[in-house]
Amino acid sequence: METVALHTRLKPGKEAAYEAAHARIPDDLDAALRAAGVRSWRIWRSGLDLFHVVEVDDYAAMMEQMHGHPADIPWQKKMDEFLDAPLDYDSGRSDAKFVWELP
Repeated sequence: METVALHTRLKPGKEAAYEAAHARIPDDLDAALRAAGVRSWRIWRSGLDLFHVVEVDDYAAMMEQMHGHPADIPWQKKMDEFLDAPLDYDSGRSDAKFVWELP
């Protein structure tokens, strides 16, 4: 299992709408993420900055499986309204480097 950290950023004024969209994600998206190996996905917000921690069997494989998935297409279209940059499926990796943890 991998633990992956991601950073995204909201467009100004989209904070409340973004949080409302995440109050309950669509059932088909939940099922697709779980089928792709996601065990947990947590998001924190500080101002416009979003910090994600994803526990997943294989992050690159999950990204490949979700890219173009019928449950993810409308979700990403909705997220594009809120985020300052679209999700990068092509990189297959996170944008954050692990530095330290307290064992």
